[in-house]
Amino acid sequence: MIAKLVVILAFFALPVSADDVARLVYLGIEADPYYEPEPLYTGLSLKDRHRPVEGARMALRDARVLGRALGVAFDLEEVLVPAGGASAALENLRAPRPLAILLDLPPDEMRAVLATRVESDLFINIRDRSNHWRGADCAPALLHAVPSYTMLSDALAQHLRAQGWEKVLLLHGPAEGDVEQADAARTSAEKFGLDMVDERVFELTNDPRRRDRSNMALLTGGVRHDVVWLIDEQGDFGRYLPFATYDPRPVVGSEGLTPMAWHWTFERYGAPQLNQRFRKFADRDMSSEDWAGWVAVRAVMDAVSAVGGTDPTAVDTTLVSDELSVDLYKGVRGNFRGWDGQLRQPILLATHNAVIAVAPLEGFEHQFDTLDTLGADRTESQCNR
Repeated sequence: MIAKLVVILAFFALPVSADDVARLVYLGIEADPYYEPEPLYTGLSLKDRHRPVEGARMALRDARVLGRALGVAFDLEEVLVPAGGASAALENLRAPRPLAILLDLPPDEMRAVLATRVESDLFINIRDRSNHWRGADCAPALLHAVPSYTMLSDALAQHLRAQGWEKVLLLHGPAEGDVEQADAARTSAEKFGLDMVDERVFELTNDPRRRDRSNMALLTGGVRHDVVWLIDEQGDFGRYLPFATYDPRPVVGSEGLTPMAWHWTFERYGAPQLNQRFRKFADRDMSSEDWAGWVAVRAVMDAVSAVGGTDPTAVDTTLVSDELSVDLYKGVRGNFRGWDGQLRQPILLATHNAVIAVAPLEGFEHQFDTLDTLGADRTESQCNR
């Protein structure tokens, strides 16, 4: 049965009487648990997540001047469907044909959507960082505005190598997301010549027989290392780790110095203006997910501008071509990699209130594009698009 669609609203950069309509769709899940608070037993909620659609909305508002010049109305249709209904909703969303469908979906919904895609579909992932969507589970119709786990870990590994912090203690949780990110960290460490001196798994437990799994001094002692690379997706363990290690060592990863697509304190390349606009628009700071929603729409806008119209085939061809050049507000322009659909982009390395470095760092070179030092390169990719 076709799932009943819940259409929230549509944003128009121009009146509907404009010559052409550039239609985009945002697809998400109603009451998505990913965006629900996850209070701890004390009532604290460590993850305050917002749907990235607000970034897309602001990009649509920014499109007004371009729209007037081209005679194009940029239209964002926001659609939320019940759990399990994303793939069934596609048939109704394909007419009139959207230039792109922005996917803010959990893994099972994304897998179902990709399984029912047709040739005219073009999806932009604005949420999921998992490497397998850029690898074994990639699809010709799937682009990624949000960086992969490997891009993030590569950026951090570059910084550790540049700082001379080459002996790394890897500390991660047992959750599926932690294990996947730990795998990316190991790959990045090998790629950039770091020495992973040990790998340990923490566990939040009050069982005295397993105290070695939750005792921070025990978990970080007994091995010589320069830095602790922490992976804790939930955050309940990791928030206590800085300043609690056995030896006085920096903590990076989920706490301390963290790799991310965007940061509210970034002070270069027009970023302050973008952050100020978003803060005024959404009444909060711009997150990496907000930036992904924003840049996904910007990429479509730039493709429409390059084509000079809204022909879906021409726009989609431009989106996936090397000729696309999107201003990322991060110092360089980006486009989507032909081998896995990933948006080339710098990665910010930041604390809670400052950007410390921007990767790729100086000295890490590539024969074609230094941005391709971050993430799976063409020869490393498992994607068979």
